[in-house]
Amino acid sequence: MPDIQLMKGMVLATILIGLLGLLFKRNLLLRILAMDIMGTGIIALFVLFSARFGQRTPTVGEEIAPAYADPVPQAVILTAIVIGFSIMALVLVKAMALAKHYPTLDVKEIETGGKDSPCS
Repeated sequence: MPDIQLMKGMVLATILIGLLGLLFKRNLLLRILAMDIMGTGIIALFVLFSARFGQRTPTVGEEIAPAYADPVPQAVILTAIVIGFSIMALVLVKAMALAKHYPTLDVKEIETGGKDSPCS
């Protein structure tokens, strides 16, 4: 049981590190990286909760499995991983477009870019 508490603590620390990076970094690429770290922590948290009841697969047979891992949250998490990957690709493409338009990746300077900003 202490192993589960340690894993929960590590996953929550990963989410917190991503959130702090998202809040306090001014570089656009570091914010994107922090957002990806936070998303990875959230996915790991869901995987941890979906596998907490058991390690066996739910198969039909003569014996009844006392505790099995629920396959539905695992399928949802697999979908979340694919969607997160595609969103990260789109965000990086947008960051590349911003890097071509502005000479910096500082978020404060990009936000005060003016009316001809590609974000508007």
